[in-house]
Amino acid sequence: MTVTLEVHDNVGTIRLDRPPMNALDTAVQDRLRELADEAALRDDVRAVILYGGEKVFAAGADIKEMQVMDHAAMVVRSRALQESFTAVARIPKPVVAAVTGYALGGGCELALCADFRVAGDNAKLGQPEILLGLIPGAGGTQRLARLVGPSKAKDLIFTGRQVKADEALAIGLVDRVVPAAEVYEQAHAWAARLARGPALALRAAKEAVDAGLETDIDTGLTVERSLFAGLFATEDRERGMRSFVEEGPGKAEFL
Repeated sequence: MTVTLEVHDNVGTIRLDRPPMNALDTAVQDRLRELADEAALRDDVRAVILYGGEKVFAAGADIKEMQVMDHAAMVVRSRALQESFTAVARIPKPVVAAVTGYALGGGCELALCADFRVAGDNAKLGQPEILLGLIPGAGGTQRLARLVGPSKAKDLIFTGRQVKADEALAIGLVDRVVPAAEVYEQAHAWAARLARGPALALRAAKEAVDAGLETDIDTGLTVERSLFAGLFATEDRERGMRSFVEEGPGKAEFL
């Protein structure tokens, strides 16, 4: 399999495994969507890691495959491409990208689908599609601008340049830089911590933030209010508040 899902201690790792560069061909894209949907539905998965292995996250699309596609073929395929990445972005659980080596083009766009990005000090990220006479087509023009702002996004997209880990951290493209050998360990520690948290509250928090980014403040507040009130019907809320009153903050254990 070119993409797999392994689950340990309630953390699901979606692993790209298409040597040498984890090129994102149509089979990988379709498999990503299948596993994102599976991770979203499985009760034993409470947090997710996106990982390409120790050497490379994903160096982009399979250019040889794309080269033979004409306009009509890409009109059809571009929707499936975007939907596969959107399935990852909409996993209703915390998602962390563990980025080593290259995360370019579709690889960078995949990392953008995560809630948090841990990068190795050897990481290089970018959207080089302009060098092919193209633009990002798997969400890069949208998610990158929302994450780092339109000016920085346009710099990366217009030039196609790669940024090293330190610059990626400075502009907000990644959230933490660690030694390359520690990327997965650090990502897993973050994911495992959240996997022990209240699943429904985490789902609601992610939905509120993501939905709010797509709308005006008043509509966002309405979404937040509805989700906030709904959590008062959950066992996790009862457990968390009871623990706070009886034992103090931060000691609740959630099932």
